[in-house]
Amino acid sequence: MNHYEQYKLWLNSPSLSESEKEDLRSIAHDDEEIKSRFFSRLEFGTAGLRAIMGVGSFRMNIHVIRHATQALAELVCAEPGDEKKYVAICFDSRCSSDDFAREVASVMAGNGIHVRIFDALRPTPMLSFAIREYGCTAGVNITASHNTKEYNGYKVYWSDGAQLPPRHAQIVAEKMDMLDMFNSYRRMDFDEALKSGIITIMGEETDRLFMENVMALANDYEAVKEVADDFKLVYTPLHGAGYKLVPEALHRLGLKHIICVPEQMELDGTFPTVTSPNPENSESFALGAVLARAHHANLIIATDPDCDRVGIMARNECGEFLTISGNQTGALLFDYLIGAKLRANTMPEKPVVLKTIVTTEMTRRIAEVNNIACFDTFTGFKFMAEKKNDLESNHKGKVIFSYEESYGYMIGDFVRDKDAVTASMLIAEMAAWYAGQNMTLWDALERLYEKYGQYSEYTLNLLMPGLDGITRMRELMAGLRGSPPKGILKTRVMVMRDYESGTEIDVESGTITKMELSGSNVLRYDLEDDTVVIVRPSGTEPKVKVYIMTRSETHIECDEKIKKYTKWAECLA
Repeated sequence: MNHYEQYKLWLNSPSLSESEKEDLRSIAHDDEEIKSRFFSRLEFGTAGLRAIMGVGSFRMNIHVIRHATQALAELVCAEPGDEKKYVAICFDSRCSSDDFAREVASVMAGNGIHVRIFDALRPTPMLSFAIREYGCTAGVNITASHNTKEYNGYKVYWSDGAQLPPRHAQIVAEKMDMLDMFNSYRRMDFDEALKSGIITIMGEETDRLFMENVMALANDYEAVKEVADDFKLVYTPLHGAGYKLVPEALHRLGLKHIICVPEQMELDGTFPTVTSPNPENSESFALGAVLARAHHANLIIATDPDCDRVGIMARNECGEFLTISGNQTGALLFDYLIGAKLRANTMPEKPVVLKTIVTTEMTRRIAEVNNIACFDTFTGFKFMAEKKNDLESNHKGKVIFSYEESYGYMIGDFVRDKDAVTASMLIAEMAAWYAGQNMTLWDALERLYEKYGQYSEYTLNLLMPGLDGITRMRELMAGLRGSPPKGILKTRVMVMRDYESGTEIDVESGTITKMELSGSNVLRYDLEDDTVVIVRPSGTEPKVKVYIMTRSETHIECDEKIKKYTKWAECLA
């Protein structure tokens, strides 16, 4: 069925409302728009679904939500174990997120599955927590994380509280292929399901349990108390789910001066004060920086709309607020946690740190110096959760910290996903401890470089939008595999790692060895000058990411190498 036939099928379906049909009629003579909405169905992957909202098979809408939920419900019902199955549901501040969440609940109830749904938006880590706390088989979060306002998504979690494993995601995808979009789902009216008890509401009692776990991870209340009279922190939830629990965690920590950005405390899925609600973008800190300068604050913290990522800005030696990257924040926090646990005598036996393959190699150096084991995983906290579960269940080590370069941090045992509530609390504690040493986080970072060496990282996004974007991404990766570079800009490639086949190739000798990790479409090149270049297609957006990570004697040398290899990466597009 071509895109126009799919369009007609939707237009003539009795499942669509009159307003939806009117929307489709308005594009009747726009073949490109019809094609963009109907050239395919959204592909369910390990990250679930994510797309622009609108009417069509390649858009996020109520029909796609019902279709995906029916497929997931069949997977849940087939899972061995208790006859009475539970699914937890969470949502963020995006437009239609609450409506989509209620539809997920209604379809789950229609399939005889008991539902626990939050009474209002909550941070993503609370879904992971609720799954584990209440013994749910699965969970669904309606969120598009840090994407722009046009997007929404459907993120699925499994019984361990981590995102859906690849084998389960494949089952859901296969079931969606078999199920009719409009006529296959079973649904129960939300209010009737609520009255019958098959749907129950989660509220303050779950918040209380979650926050008890968060605050149990604080290391040094005394250090915070010593500087609390003068230490000032600006916080913004970027119109999202962190608006309540992040300030609460900071207050419980003992901070007295928490200045929230008033415009961005408003819950608004159109994100009116930012171009993109992403703490990785310095633009999202603009209003916070104004407040921070006015109040002579020490630190700015921003969380994304579903409150799983956190970004920070801190004063440098000139008093200017500058962004500290995700890699830098992770290195700072890892080093701080080591010191804090040693001071408090809470360091476990066989401590472990986890990082993704695209996260700074400074982590490995910090781990080596402090006799801590360091393991790489693929990008995504489901892989970190899997590694954590394996290590700890087999008594091979205790994970004290897990993180990735894209502003995600996982600490503790009560969640299996990145957690911006806990991370914000620990970052504030760390900044307060350094303030007690008359140091800013920039001072602390410089001390890290002096101790562990100079490291620098840069991520380049090669955007490939449009209908041919997926094809271009595939061709790029196929080309690199078909003609692997022996050098990049006259610098020899020493080792090439193909994480899809799980092979490592010594370029000079041609020796091929098997790696522990395999099955992910990622290529890595280790260069002669202590630079690593990694090429990876994004799993949620139409772009290929190129990660450049380097080490040198000085900042200047690192920056020169970053600029050099960025030019090479730009030519890949």
